[in-house]
Amino acid sequence: MGISIGNAVPVILAGGTGTRLWPLSRADNPKQFLSLGGELSLLQATVNRVGSVSQQPPMLVCSEKHRFLATEQLTAIGQHDPTIILEPAARNTAPAIAVAAWQILTNNPDAVMIVMPADHLIEDNDLFRSTLEQAVTLAQTGHLVTLGITPTGPETGYGYITAAEKQIDDGSGAKPVSCFMEKPTRDKAIELIAAGHCYWNAGIFIFQARQFLDTLASVKPEMHELTRQSVAKATLDLAFIRIDEQAFEQCENISVDYAVMEHSDQVVVLPYDSGWSDIGSWDAVHKSAQQDNHGNSGVGDVLHHNTKNTYLHASSRLVVALGTTNISVIETPDAVLIVDHSNAQSIKQAIELLEKQQRTELTTHTTCYRPWGHYESLKLHPRFQVKRISVKPGAKLSLQKHFHRSEHWVVVKGTAIVTNGDQEILLSENESTYIPLGTMHRLYNPGTIPLELIEVQSGSYLGEDDIVRVGDEYGRA
Repeated sequence: MGISIGNAVPVILAGGTGTRLWPLSRADNPKQFLSLGGELSLLQATVNRVGSVSQQPPMLVCSEKHRFLATEQLTAIGQHDPTIILEPAARNTAPAIAVAAWQILTNNPDAVMIVMPADHLIEDNDLFRSTLEQAVTLAQTGHLVTLGITPTGPETGYGYITAAEKQIDDGSGAKPVSCFMEKPTRDKAIELIAAGHCYWNAGIFIFQARQFLDTLASVKPEMHELTRQSVAKATLDLAFIRIDEQAFEQCENISVDYAVMEHSDQVVVLPYDSGWSDIGSWDAVHKSAQQDNHGNSGVGDVLHHNTKNTYLHASSRLVVALGTTNISVIETPDAVLIVDHSNAQSIKQAIELLEKQQRTELTTHTTCYRPWGHYESLKLHPRFQVKRISVKPGAKLSLQKHFHRSEHWVVVKGTAIVTNGDQEILLSENESTYIPLGTMHRLYNPGTIPLELIEVQSGSYLGEDDIVRVGDEYGRA
């Protein structure tokens, strides 16, 4: 009996770092967790989209460092029972999909997987559903299916798929795949489109879990075995599946296109001809935004005057553009990016320079999210730092101490129970406590509203790694 699309398992890949959308997207809070001007994050929109297609709970593959952020965002849209697999290291899409397939097979040996990135935009949900219905039918006949986006121009930020001229004989419009190609030069992209039978690679795949793993075994037997071991030795940590670190880290770092899809004669591309973007550059963000009569768009407190084709994104202050053309300006509290749209794909060079200089602006925002809430760095000096800390109702920070800094806490909203050495203190608004260097301490919000306080740190070293945790509600080391 065939499997309906409602029983196919959505697998959402959310392990990317999104560096091409720096400075808004950073390693600790990459683009899949950002809203980019809408109400929902890209991850939330993806989960809702696939939820309209399948009745199965989503399976999410993400980095360990983003596990609580992912859980919080899924809970916010009513997803309380997703399967979340934690990657102990970044190994690209082939190993990530393989561990998802092994996990699915533990419960359903005949399952069809719908694999998609967490950070794309898709406009036509009805067409998307009907295309996936065709893809699931193809997958049940033994095909490995990839969706191909009909090109609208010679984009150099996308991978390409070239297909045979003749469709397979089932009426779906699918064609056998000739090859997968990485991001081409503009001249090569023009040549591909002129030749016809090419598509943008959306990174969306539909296949039977068993079929995928059997193909992987024939072309990448070592990865097949290592990912099997990763899942066989997995442990459950709270609601997360922790795959075996030692086995997974030995996997080759390779995309599923090159590891599996280009080696199988069962791969077909199913055309998808509607609004789609991988939001892989600020130029792409601008194109996807609602624009005025002069092609301008923006998010936040922004003003345009005598501008054309200009995108402004303000996070913390007013941003004004005068007489500009064909640029994006991205403002955050600690960094500003100004980029000409024709150079949008060149941000890789800026990222490499930031990495070389070991700039913290590449990895962290001034606002950082934790399972208990978040904190915002208001002022950082070599000898002191001021933070605003917000703790969710009922949440606790870890029981901890610091070797290099002392802290002052002033409650400005809500009620706090503070462990300070051998004391337990109840603090209300406008009350404070001092925590000496090396003293064991903890913060707990017993109330029903968020607890907010101002923290003043002072000492010789103020890094976040100066934390010795003794007890933690969230299983952190």
